[in-house]
Amino acid sequence: MNSEFLEALKDLEKEKGIAVDVLLGAIEAALISAYKRNFGSIQNARVHIDRNTGDFKVYSQRNVVDEVEDERLDISLEDARKIDPRFNVGDIVENEVTPRNFGRIAAQTAKQVVVQRIREAERNIIFEEFANREGDILNGTVQRIENKNIFIELGKTEAILAPSEQMPGEDYKHGDRLKTYIVEVRKTTKGPQILVSRTHPGLLKRLFELEVPELQDGVIELKSIAREAGHRSKIAVYSKDEDVDPVGACVGPKGMRVQNIVNELNGEKIDIVKWNQDASKFVASALSPAKVVAVEVWEDEKVARVIVPDYQLSLAIGKEGQNARLAAKLTGWKIDIKSESQMAEIYPEYNQLEQGDSNIDVSDSYSTEADIFQEQYDITEPVSITENKEEK
Repeated sequence: MNSEFLEALKDLEKEKGIAVDVLLGAIEAALISAYKRNFGSIQNARVHIDRNTGDFKVYSQRNVVDEVEDERLDISLEDARKIDPRFNVGDIVENEVTPRNFGRIAAQTAKQVVVQRIREAERNIIFEEFANREGDILNGTVQRIENKNIFIELGKTEAILAPSEQMPGEDYKHGDRLKTYIVEVRKTTKGPQILVSRTHPGLLKRLFELEVPELQDGVIELKSIAREAGHRSKIAVYSKDEDVDPVGACVGPKGMRVQNIVNELNGEKIDIVKWNQDASKFVASALSPAKVVAVEVWEDEKVARVIVPDYQLSLAIGKEGQNARLAAKLTGWKIDIKSESQMAEIYPEYNQLEQGDSNIDVSDSYSTEADIFQEQYDITEPVSITENKEEK
């Protein structure tokens, strides 16, 4: 080894990001093993590589002791002080024992170590890069499909999209570009294992942050998400600035911002509602696009009874209870939905109540199923569109 070898290591440092000292330290450790293996030595040894010239030397190491048990490992204090009077018990005495024909073995060992360390360092660099990005969004290309697992190419490595993290109804093909959410990064002997998801609620959050500058700036806060991937999602947003409409900002001009997200999620319907500290108003908004007549809440039990018009009952509950289920997840409240006629049966005096003041305005909400239809056809009652669709 010589100065040219050191220059090669410096080039590797620039190209691969592996420090020269790290490589030299690994080579020194490997040369010790090679020395013991080839020269049958059980004594302690140390290899030093000169950082300026690249020359290497092998030193035997013996401990300074009062009583010598093995001359290959120990040296008496008297003999040690003949070498240097400053030695004391517990110190280590070194003697150069570099074999004459050790150069060829050293070169071969150095090559193997460098290759191995390059691989390990690349794996560590990739691991650190992606470990710091857990909870972030990734762009990748479908590379191959094995046992229903989708392997997504990310340049120097690949991510795994497991069957449980794949969206229902999505068909993945080689070469498809996908946005995925990093769920976990594991360190394995074969390198980092990056587990990603298309169903995680965090994917929806990150997509909105990419599309809505106000979310990135912190003007708007995404308070909660409820998602049934591939079918429907609800998000609750809040604006710290009274002049900024959080729902409108997420919808975007002509619905373009939310439509881009819907397209990315292959048509998954998204309801955007305004978060409200008042639980009754928040629960009412969460049931969008259904109209709500009144909401009664029990704070201690976090239970809400919602009253809707008869013709809105099926819409409020949703197909197979989906709308009510998502609203419950979004708000964290148990929601009991009753129609006006059901309430009249339970409480005959219900029809005599003045309910005008109990009506809750849920206009601060947006449903991709109803409102995009409204914008396209200039219809003022988006809820009725959804109802008519269901009736048909």
